[in-house]
Amino acid sequence: MKDISQDIRKQFLELDVDISLEDIEERLDKLINKFKVPKDEARRSVINYFLKENNVPRSEFYTGQSESPQKKISEMNMDGKWVSFKGKVTQLWDNSHESISQAGLVGDDSGIIKFTKWANAELSDLVEGQNYLFKNVVVNEWNGRYQVNINKTSSIKNIEEEIEVGTATVDFSGAMVDIQSGSGLIKRCPECNRALTKGACMEHGKVDGVYDLRIKAILDDGVTAQDVIVKRELAEQVTSLTLENAIALAADALDQTVVLEQMKKLLVGKYYTSTGSRVDRYLIAESLVEIPSFDPDELDELIAAAEVV
Repeated sequence: MKDISQDIRKQFLELDVDISLEDIEERLDKLINKFKVPKDEARRSVINYFLKENNVPRSEFYTGQSESPQKKISEMNMDGKWVSFKGKVTQLWDNSHESISQAGLVGDDSGIIKFTKWANAELSDLVEGQNYLFKNVVVNEWNGRYQVNINKTSSIKNIEEEIEVGTATVDFSGAMVDIQSGSGLIKRCPECNRALTKGACMEHGKVDGVYDLRIKAILDDGVTAQDVIVKRELAEQVTSLTLENAIALAADALDQTVVLEQMKKLLVGKYYTSTGSRVDRYLIAESLVEIPSFDPDELDELIAAAEVV
C-alpha cells in the first residue's frame, strides 16, 4: 500500500500538485482494509478523489499515464503498476457479470496473462487471434497471480504486427471426473467469438451463432482438481466426433445436450495426461492422452517381477 501511495503522489507531483503521503495512505487504508475494496479499484478511487479536490482534469492526469512504459507480460509482476504492452488474445471466457465486458487470456513471446475488460471502459470487443497494442492498463495481483485490468482510462489499438505467443507448458495427469456444462456443441457470436447463452451474446444480443466444439473437463489426481479447456481440434481427436457429426447428432435428437452426454460416456472415468499452458485456474490443453489402465493380472506379474529383481 505504501508503494501505491508513493506512486500516486509522484504522478500528482509531475502535475505540480503536492499531496501529502499520509493523506493518500489514509484513504487507501480505509478503502482496502475497512471496506475490502480491491487494490486497483481503491487506487483509482483515491486518484479520482484528489483529482476532484485539486480541480485537475482527468484527461490531463491520464495523458501522462497513456505514455506508461511498454512491458513484456513476464515483467508484469508489480501490483497497481500502469503499463502498456503488445499482445495477442488467445482465449475468451464466458462471462455473466454485468460489470465485466470481456475476460480471457492475452499473450506475447514471454508468456500469457489473464485480462479483464470492464464494461464502463466502453471499448470495442476483442477478438480471439487478433493482435493489439494495449495502453494504460493496470496490473493487479490476486491470490499470488497477476492479471491486467482494462478500464475507462485504457486504450486498445489493432496492430498488423504478428505477436508470437510463448508459454511454459506443464503436464497434469488424473482421472476425468466431470465434463462441465457449457461443453459439447456450442454456438459463438460471429462478432466477438463469445459463447452464446440461450442464443444471445451479452454484447451483441440475438445473433446467428457459429457452431463450435469444446470440452471443459476436470481432471483429478487424488490431491488436486484441475480445470482443463479443450478446444475444437483436440476435442475432435479425443472423441472421434467431428463438428459435422455433432451438429447432425443434435439435429436428430432436437437437443444439443446429447453431444455433451456422448462426450461424458466416452471420456469420464478414464485417466489422462494433459499438456498445455496453465493460466489462472485453467490448463489450456495442447494434448490430452489417455493413460492405459493395467489388467489386474498384468499388474500382479509386474509386481512379482520387480520383487525378484
